[in-house]
Amino acid sequence: MYTFKYTLKNQSIIVIDFYILSVGLDAAGKTTILYKLKLGEIVTTIPTIGFNVESVEYKNISFTVWDVGGQDKIRPLWRHYFQNTQGLIFVVDSNDRERLAESKDELTKMLQEDELRDALLLVFANKQDLPNAMSCADITTALGLQNMRNRKWYIQGATATQGTGLYEGLDWLSSELSK
Repeated sequence: MYTFKYTLKNQSIIVIDFYILSVGLDAAGKTTILYKLKLGEIVTTIPTIGFNVESVEYKNISFTVWDVGGQDKIRPLWRHYFQNTQGLIFVVDSNDRERLAESKDELTKMLQEDELRDALLLVFANKQDLPNAMSCADITTALGLQNMRNRKWYIQGATATQGTGLYEGLDWLSSELSK
């Protein structure tokens, strides 16, 4: 989808709109990432019950990001957001080794859905600043990303509270979605 925006000099520029779904287990940092990208600052968050939706402008691209709560009772509702998803951001708490298998199960279930067959996958390995954070290579193995043959995916280490790695992830998404 394309949107026309007008600059101060009355010149129009084309902004490309993409529909992005951001999911992951509860407390992984999805909402912190969303508002760091949107506002450039850290906001106080509470567990998301339902969803947050924001437009994030980046390099003449407008990402409409749907951030959906990750509590186990909410996860069955994720499928209601799959339609028209062009990019999937899956956020993992790199420091939470005990729940990585649960993350893998949820990601695997989602990626089997027909509505997501063409969606790009960006994994944010969040909380890389913590001393026991798993590396991107370890998370890639734990999630089985290397076995995905029919899907474009990318994993990016990130620290949402500092903004580290977030724009590198958006660079990959914008590059792939613009092809």
